[in-house]
Amino acid sequence: MTLLEEIGYGLDTLVIFRQLRQDSVLTALSKLCHCHADDTTEKIRAYSDMTAALYTQTDSLTEYIEQLVLASENVYVQRIGAKQPITKLLTDCLHSELKILGKIAQLTPATLQVELQLPIPMPTWNINVIDLDKRYSKQLSEIEWHGYGIYAKYHMFTLNNCGEVIPVHNPDSIQLCNMVGYQRERQVVVDNTCALLRGRYASNVLLSGDAGTGKSATIKAIANTYREQGLRLIELNKEQLKFIPKLMDHLCQNPLKFILFIDDLTFSEDDPNFGTLKAILEGSTTARLKNTVIYATSNRRHLIKETFDDGRDKHHNDTVQERISLSARFGITVTFTRPEKKLYLEIVHALAKESGLTLPEIELDAQAEQFAMQKIGKSARTARQFIDQLTAKEQG
Repeated sequence: MTLLEEIGYGLDTLVIFRQLRQDSVLTALSKLCHCHADDTTEKIRAYSDMTAALYTQTDSLTEYIEQLVLASENVYVQRIGAKQPITKLLTDCLHSELKILGKIAQLTPATLQVELQLPIPMPTWNINVIDLDKRYSKQLSEIEWHGYGIYAKYHMFTLNNCGEVIPVHNPDSIQLCNMVGYQRERQVVVDNTCALLRGRYASNVLLSGDAGTGKSATIKAIANTYREQGLRLIELNKEQLKFIPKLMDHLCQNPLKFILFIDDLTFSEDDPNFGTLKAILEGSTTARLKNTVIYATSNRRHLIKETFDDGRDKHHNDTVQERISLSARFGITVTFTRPEKKLYLEIVHALAKESGLTLPEIELDAQAEQFAMQKIGKSARTARQFIDQLTAKEQG
């Protein structure tokens, strides 16, 4: 059997990694391996299709195959992640397929062109030495920290209109160590997150308070800081609350830990999403997962816009109390209030230092206070906007 026949048949018989056959590079390679020996034109086209598909991502076939294999969300990693039994048959199948994929990762252009007996020079790619089986085994041993599938490659996600998880390719990079002020409030959320990472039942958290005080930034910074410890963040909006039960079913056996993040949460009268969130927070089966918590932010302490009409609601007080009590269904509520002058200027000074500004402190403070007066008032967001504008002026 020739090398091309071995690779071609090997791709055809993939079981654990069968979804990889849909990949554009491997699809072209499979076609190349099955080309008729006398059809030079077909071989050249298939070779070029493979190389073109590879070039859209990298010029290293080894790196491409490695990332493809490590990102595969297959039955083997799912069972490992869920701590389910793995049979010898499944393990033998895994190693057999990794052997074939490892040969592909080491396939040189020169070897392939000799096998194909191509009459003209063709584009080339790079390869490097790799033990794909050993590399895959290492990832499996670290699955609780790095996960598998898209959760191994990314750490922040959103949902599309169908409730499917999609990665955020350029997430906010804010870190806890760069945040100033609100240490006490922030530490409550950090401690709860650490409980989650230790495998304990953590509480759902509501971060409420004034706009621009760093509620959302706190959650994103926590996700960034604890990424390497197996934390992932999935952001959804109010209209996507209906997807939470399905999402939790999807995540329940994943070895990673997840924050379901709902930003700027508020409900109006007769909002159908109110009942959805209430049911989840009240203790449905899927709401008490050891690997998932809900973190929400709101500028309203009780989440409700109080626009009820006493004349048409005979039980107005009961209705208001029910809706106001929604915030109490979060296990922890942390309130972020608008900063006083001292804290506001501390934030300004820290951001100015981070940005490399050299303005005298007295002048910086005066301009910062004037800027806050022109805005809606003092806040961490106001401080950031002020420093951004000041930096732009200095660089301009």
